Amino acid sequence: MSRKYIDCREMPSDSKCTISIAADSEKELIEAAVQHAVSVHGHEDTPELRAGLRGVMREGAQPN
Repeated sequence: MSRKYIDCREMPSDSKCTISIAADSEKELIEAAVQHAVSVHGHEDTPELRAGLRGVMREGAQPN
């Protein structure tokens, strides 16, 4: 099983967020990324947000 990650630096943002979130499962990663997007960036938890996060999800080692 390959580790998955989402890197906020790949998302358009005025805040220039540098957070990167990783997990072993897609479900766990999406849940953590949604919590971050809602609490830090002020997004609403919507199906569109979740789809967008799935679109930027990567597998393997995170870049430095």
